[in-house]
Amino acid sequence: MAELVPGGNQPLPDGTLTIRVPGPFDLSALITGDDGKVAGDADFVFFNQPTAPGTRVDGDTVTVRPGQLRPGASRVTVVVSPADPGTPLGRLPAPVMSVTGGGGAPLARFAPPRPGPETVLLLAEIYRRGTRWKVRAIGQGYADGLAGVARDFGVDVADDGTAEHPPAPPPATPGGDGFLGLVNAARSRHGVPPVTLDPRLTRAAEAHAAAMAAHGGLGAESPDGMSLYHRIAAHGYAPLTVAEHLVSGPRTPDGFVDYCLSGEERRGPFRDPAVTHVGIGRASGAGDVFWTAVWAQPFTPDGLRRLASEVIARTNAERAAARLAPLAPDPRLTAAAQAHSDDMVARDFYDHTSPEGRQPWDRAAAAGATHRGIGENIACGQRGPAEVVRGWMNSPGHRANILGPDFTHIGVGYATGSRAGTYWTQVFGASR
Repeated sequence: MAELVPGGNQPLPDGTLTIRVPGPFDLSALITGDDGKVAGDADFVFFNQPTAPGTRVDGDTVTVRPGQLRPGASRVTVVVSPADPGTPLGRLPAPVMSVTGGGGAPLARFAPPRPGPETVLLLAEIYRRGTRWKVRAIGQGYADGLAGVARDFGVDVADDGTAEHPPAPPPATPGGDGFLGLVNAARSRHGVPPVTLDPRLTRAAEAHAAAMAAHGGLGAESPDGMSLYHRIAAHGYAPLTVAEHLVSGPRTPDGFVDYCLSGEERRGPFRDPAVTHVGIGRASGAGDVFWTAVWAQPFTPDGLRRLASEVIARTNAERAAARLAPLAPDPRLTAAAQAHSDDMVARDFYDHTSPEGRQPWDRAAAAGATHRGIGENIACGQRGPAEVVRGWMNSPGHRANILGPDFTHIGVGYATGSRAGTYWTQVFGASR
């Protein structure tokens, strides 16, 4: 598989091509001729117009069949933008593109330089050279949104900007409003604020419930590898915290809520004051009814800092109990830890070693850390600082890092998405 740099290109085999960019992004594609201009508005393929001859956008994936493109088409440009309009790409995990061929064979990968204030990135183009097709990495940022890119390619965009990102439709799940009333009544009894239905979470929950019904079983991940958390990202919601209920059996919203409230762990989101949004999906299949409820708090930089600070505080509480000095936060270790959590989400892996072989000390050095010794803890799936620190303390290897007497500094990273939903990283540094 080729690792592309901006301007680099790679020949492609014949057949179907799949371009995937996981994360809280919208993908679009612009179909053009040799002049770099579209032939009409139908050549702009995006969430509100997801198909054109030879091209389809579906969540975090663009599928291109070069042989089926319209006559005169010689290029498909892949564009990535934040799913939450107006959010600078620099506030989101760095986008990473993978290109696969027929049967899922890996062909190319492109990790562009991390964007800053830009709100759109021309990521790559699939283009014809003679009779063959190639992929070229671009990585060009735009600051004026998807509408600005579309105009440059010749798409007629409404002046009021409504074509760029129309309002999300209301949730379609039957009983959504009834479900919300039951939820907020329970939250009121626990003295916590009400939540609101979020259409993006609802669409993700509906899609996941339908997938569970289709294969007749509960699970956070479908047989095709698509997880509930992939669906949340694909539908444009970037959570700081996330929780879920995956349930089969109840026939009504009342029955579903009663079941959730009947267990200590299951009732957690009903009394969590941090949760602000919820989405609900229901589908019938295999003689059963399948439910998905998604509970979330939206991502903010301040929220991320608070979460990391709580992990450090709980880590230092464990050290204090062992009569060890507290660890001081270090911004360079924090950068290394956050980059690794972001990378595990973006590239769908879970390991101390990155796909290209980089180790914790390599990442720390790249972030500018000069500590004599480096240690790293990672975890995935835990729903909060208390749970993740408790899990590390119950694991001998992770506990040894937390209670390492030579460690003096710490950085914490955290990201949501991919298969497990949450990805945590601690990086420890020894200064002596």
